[in-house]
Amino acid sequence: MIIKNVTVIGAGMMGNALAMVFAMSPDLNVTLRTRTLKDDRYDPIIAHLDIMVSRDVITGVQKEEVLSRITFETDLKKATENADFIIECAPEVMETKQDLFAEIENYCRKDAILATNTSVMSPTEIAAKCVNRERVVGAHFWNPGHLIPLVEVIKSDYTSDEVVELTMDVLRKAGKKPVLCKKDVPGFIANRMQHALWREAISIVENGIADAATVDEAVKYSFGLRLPQLGPMENADMVGTDLTFNIHDYILKDLESSKEPSPLLRELRDAGKLGFKTGSGFQEWTPESIKKSKQELTEYLIDMLY
Repeated sequence: MIIKNVTVIGAGMMGNALAMVFAMSPDLNVTLRTRTLKDDRYDPIIAHLDIMVSRDVITGVQKEEVLSRITFETDLKKATENADFIIECAPEVMETKQDLFAEIENYCRKDAILATNTSVMSPTEIAAKCVNRERVVGAHFWNPGHLIPLVEVIKSDYTSDEVVELTMDVLRKAGKKPVLCKKDVPGFIANRMQHALWREAISIVENGIADAATVDEAVKYSFGLRLPQLGPMENADMVGTDLTFNIHDYILKDLESSKEPSPLLRELRDAGKLGFKTGSGFQEWTPESIKKSKQELTEYLIDMLY
């Protein structure tokens, strides 16, 4: 099967980003399923594209070509009946995702691929109410979805090898970097590593070793700089597995190994200190500093990637 028609279910932050990603390929037509056809429905996508135009990543003509390949549809049947590849960006509620895929199966072709953009939930469990479970696959985009290259393709207990290959092919066509997670495990690949780091970072703050801002600086100005080029496994080989063993033999027993969220994290949550949402978390945030953080991240990613 050649994938030409892509349907994205859900026009929220990730849905809009994914629609733009697939529409960047001239070989793909995108339908974005939304509940209502608002006059400003293209605005979030236009905002993403305008930043790329301003950074000379794409031209104004290319921007219009991308927009021309995206259509909106409110009717789920119409949105999915001719699709080759369908990816959902529904809320992270297991029953919602299960019921959505079960309903889509009533409308879509038997060879259509059903992908879930879940960041943490099991694709095997999401496929539980489907008839043709072998066509359900995980495709976890990272936020911001239109910029981060990685997409984790997760093989469920049922996913066929053909569906995995077709999914990785269409992601490459859309300019992404797909990687295969061979087993359906919580956190897949990258989130397992990311949250191991977060657990240690929070523990350092909790135990008074350094404050939150210092922890972030320690990452940004040391190993964080080389991570885009030098991953942990290559780094271990570079310094030697013997040295890596000796370091781990000495330090691992002192690293955070709790199986529960940090008491400090629980304390912040219970106090309503939710970070950007409330202006206070591990650090204090103003509307200006929040805007600055988001803008600098977008500009950094665009400049680094393009």
